[in-house]
Amino acid sequence: MPQTLSSTSMFTPCGFSPHLHSSKEGEQGGLIFQDGNLTSASLDALIQHLIPTTDYYPEVTYIFTFLLSSRLFIEPHELLSRVCHKCIEQQRLDDPVLDKARIRKFGPKILQLLTEWTETFPYDFQEERMIGHLKDMIHRIAPCDEAYWKKMNQLLQALNQKLATLSHGQEGIVKISSAVSDKLVAFKTKPPSIQREILSVCSDPYTLAQQLTHVELERLSHIGPEEFVQAFVHKDPLDGTKSCFSEQKKTSNLEAYVKWFNRLCYLVATEICMVSQKRWHTGERAVLLM
Repeated sequence: MPQTLSSTSMFTPCGFSPHLHSSKEGEQGGLIFQDGNLTSASLDALIQHLIPTTDYYPEVTYIFTFLLSSRLFIEPHELLSRVCHKCIEQQRLDDPVLDKARIRKFGPKILQLLTEWTETFPYDFQEERMIGHLKDMIHRIAPCDEAYWKKMNQLLQALNQKLATLSHGQEGIVKISSAVSDKLVAFKTKPPSIQREILSVCSDPYTLAQQLTHVELERLSHIGPEEFVQAFVHKDPLDGTKSCFSEQKKTSNLEAYVKWFNRLCYLVATEICMVSQKRWHTGERAVLLM
């Protein structure tokens, strides 16, 4: 049976951590360790290591690391399908009569895993297949405890609110991108006398910095951690394997933030140059008057 992982050794050069008690070379449940570090494992063994049981729950750091990195090799909906299938087999959730005592020990753990997944990677659950797997798992354990129905409703409500917020943010990105394009055209056609300086809009640099910080934090909140993985995945032209991201690469929030940050840098640099230019002209006039 898998053991709880040590959070202090999660981020090792090998990528995953050892068992708490493992300090020698060997293989345990398909996980190969060397000097206390997990050096090799099959995808199936790592999936098994993710699945909770009646007396085991993976560490949060392992859950996050595996859910993030596994999408390089398996799509989230397929991963959740395999997790649910293994849970059904191991906990015998297909039996006509369920072992309520065992399910009451297992239920809170699988619900916690699903909750952490929905909170950390909500974009995964934009697919109906993901919602279907989630509901099916809860429906299987709910007859053993009425509290599971309430937990499922709370989980789905929180997920729907999160997805609605993220969807609103994505719609805002489209509108802002369109507005920026229009303003760039107008900016090029306007004479310099009509263009306003930023300090004429907000004369207090501290207040302006605060407002820009709020904007930045709001834009950052829409970026999912999986976008960074997708953004830095480089397909090897000599590799014949098919990447999970080859057909659809969802990095719109990250790309929008990078564009906004670049525009902000240009704005700051422009304002600095304009102030420097004004000072130069002021000094030049002073010299001429002397």
